[in-house]
Amino acid sequence: MTREPGAPRSGVRPSGGLGPLGRRLFAAFALVALASVALLTTAALVGTDRGLSSAHQADRQRTADRVAGAAADAYRAAGDWSTADLSAARSLAAGAGAVLTVRNADDETLSGGSGSRDEHGMPGSGQGQHGQGMGSGPGANALVMVDGRTVGSVHLAFSAGSASAGLSVAWGWVAAAAAGALALALAVSWFVTRRLTAPVVRVAVTARALAAGDRSARARIDAPGELGDLARAFDAMADDVGHAEQARHRLAADVAHELRTPLTSLQAGLEELRDGYTEPAPDRLASLHDQALRLGRIVDDLGKLAEAESARLSLHLAEVDLTALTEAAVAAREAELRTAGLTVRTVLGPAPLLVRADADWLHQALGNLLSNTARHCRAGDTVTVTTSATPTEALVEVADTGPGIPADELPHVFDRLWRGARARAGGGSGIGLAVVKELVTAHGGTVTAVCGPGGGTRMTLRLPRTAPQGSRRGAGTVTEPRVTSQANTPRGI
Repeated sequence: MTREPGAPRSGVRPSGGLGPLGRRLFAAFALVALASVALLTTAALVGTDRGLSSAHQADRQRTADRVAGAAADAYRAAGDWSTADLSAARSLAAGAGAVLTVRNADDETLSGGSGSRDEHGMPGSGQGQHGQGMGSGPGANALVMVDGRTVGSVHLAFSAGSASAGLSVAWGWVAAAAAGALALALAVSWFVTRRLTAPVVRVAVTARALAAGDRSARARIDAPGELGDLARAFDAMADDVGHAEQARHRLAADVAHELRTPLTSLQAGLEELRDGYTEPAPDRLASLHDQALRLGRIVDDLGKLAEAESARLSLHLAEVDLTALTEAAVAAREAELRTAGLTVRTVLGPAPLLVRADADWLHQALGNLLSNTARHCRAGDTVTVTTSATPTEALVEVADTGPGIPADELPHVFDRLWRGARARAGGGSGIGLAVVKELVTAHGGTVTAVCGPGGGTRMTLRLPRTAPQGSRRGAGTVTEPRVTSQANTPRGI
């Protein structure tokens, strides 16, 4: 059997049988089918039996009426029963396969119309040739009417097997139809069971293959409805697991690389000092101290990233004024921005701009955006921090006039430990913006980065608002944006 693309490559293969779940489903379907066919067959047999019996009884009654008419003609012709010729009536009864019994108005049994009496002088009892077997099967009665008065009655006794042939044929057809219906129901049950359980079995086999280490295993099932959704969701989860594992490997490699450089420099410098190859001069000690600071910064950034990834579990949410929080974050980074030689403008929208957030973590995210700008902008550039709102979102934009980010690097700026060419030259760890993304995502928001055609970068943070604009204090008034600016100071002051 050839392997389908993307099928599990482990030793576990999808079994050709139904499996435990499939067997239970098939047994349930088969039980329902058997009960339904049995119920319908019983109903068909009972209905057929009653229908045929009713039809046969109607035929017998019509025959009895004809025989009664023939007996009435014989009585009318003879004037009484003793000399009436009942041969015509007997012929009709015999043609219908029945035994005829004629009774007079006094309910006495006549002797088949011969007019003879028995040895006691009483009318014959009808126990002769035509009386044999009377009453052994279903019968029919009819009154003999002559000139509007009842002169007697006739009774036709049919043999018990007269209707059995029709019932046997009907029951044979019903039984054959029941067997065919049961076979079809079982076949459909088997097909439906296979269709239902095959995707589940395939997903289970793929899950075992993933657990065994085959990260390329995928279910790849094109099934309708919820089963298809299950298979696609499982494959998406497997893709996420694969991406997460790749990211973990990259993280381990990047952390090892980031730590290796300062550790190697520290180790080499300390060995030189220990072995006496160099003197502990201030500049040499300062270089080693810088490497130690870089190592500590990397470890601190990794700790912040781990905290940001778990922030969703430790958020203390409350209504926060995003405008005031942004103003506080700019003030907290003022010294860093001035040291970088940047001019900072703040365009603050109407206050309060309420969002539901953890003020400390959100302050950390805004601070990281400003620190990233200070690290990668040039002296003399301008940074503009703007707050605004839509009916459903609150926005914070940090735009600069710096060199910008190449288009091929934009999709990766929020990836952990990823650094562009300029970031590597500047010594960044590639963690700050990853922390921003984790924190903003934990708050149910988004953060994006775009570059203008003439350079510069604009990073936009979006958070869901807790109330539409104007529904709280200040509704019905228009607040002009507050614009403030801080003159740049030469780098290093």
